[in-house]
Amino acid sequence: MEDMPEPLDQVLAEVRELLLAPGLTRAVAAGRRRGHVPSVTRAQVRPVTLKSGQRLQIVTDDGARPFTRNVAPGAEAAAAFDELLAEPFGNWHVETETTTVQVRVTKKGDAQVHRAAVSAGTAAKPAEQAHDREKQWLLDPGDPLFDVIGGNAAKRRQIDAFLRALAATLPDELPQPLRVVDLGCGNAYLTFAAYRYLHMRGARVEVVGVDVREDQRVRNTAVAERLGCADEVSFVAGTIEDAQLPFAPDLVLALHACDTATDQALARAVRWEAKWVLAAPCCHHDIAAQLKTLKTPFPYGETTRHAILRERFADVLTDSLRAALLRLNGYRVDVVEFVDSAHTPRNLLLRSRRTGAAPTAEQQAEYSALTGQWGVTPALEKMLAS
Repeated sequence: MEDMPEPLDQVLAEVRELLLAPGLTRAVAAGRRRGHVPSVTRAQVRPVTLKSGQRLQIVTDDGARPFTRNVAPGAEAAAAFDELLAEPFGNWHVETETTTVQVRVTKKGDAQVHRAAVSAGTAAKPAEQAHDREKQWLLDPGDPLFDVIGGNAAKRRQIDAFLRALAATLPDELPQPLRVVDLGCGNAYLTFAAYRYLHMRGARVEVVGVDVREDQRVRNTAVAERLGCADEVSFVAGTIEDAQLPFAPDLVLALHACDTATDQALARAVRWEAKWVLAAPCCHHDIAAQLKTLKTPFPYGETTRHAILRERFADVLTDSLRAALLRLNGYRVDVVEFVDSAHTPRNLLLRSRRTGAAPTAEQQAEYSALTGQWGVTPALEKMLAS
């Protein structure tokens, strides 16, 4: 059941008390209120132990780089927190040793508040508060996003790996607005993570998630409302090939779309002339089925004689041909590890950037020789030709 809205000034006064009281574990402020833009995209507060004693560390990010300062408890911290609370953040997430308070500012300017007691054993350990070299997540595990979409350790690692791949793909200067489509978005947790990360980088982001299931569209739209980003993140029910978008995207995501759904996503990205494409393929049945019916060229019989080897070879051949076709259509392609194979065997990522370069004769000849020798016709080739 949804918590009833409360007056924003009263809730922010409660947040202020929690920030200043002993027992604070962590606090995160992010997002923006409707019609307002904070001077920083995100702020995080946590207690740290320095040689000079206990301090409250405030890390703010202006979209370009983080800025860290350590303030003494008391008057100095109170003044610093008053500055943060005056910023028009859309969300506050505060954790203490005994309670968690999550605040979302509604479109009407009220506060939607969720309060929960901290279970025994989940409070932060003193060692976790030390000024150490802890892992730097691109999206903090304490971000309010995870309270809405959920986030076990495996999911957070996958999100972080995806965001690092995204960061390596995009330039420092992003288009304004940056238009993004996630094809085959499913429950959209990576869609929302991409939005949050790009928003934190200072981009004005417009995101559309596409999934064939209407119930997913309804669910994901409700999540966007809860996160306060429904004006920027919307969802469409439809197929990857035919879904209607309100714009031609700059960035296309297709993460674990099954079998030729990945090819459909890549074909649409090429037709849109999208600047960047991130595709994590899954379930390579198309080429595998072709190999099963064809005579293997000499001397590669052992690569397809056994079913398990034929399946693995088909995976490699499929994604090699996809990368080659993207190059032939004006993209620079890197094939990289998406997330460690210990977490998922489907851990390959095609990371592409449009250059518009015409294919060379050598590239064309290499592709023709590879498909001709094996006697296969990739689904992506047929889609791009139609």
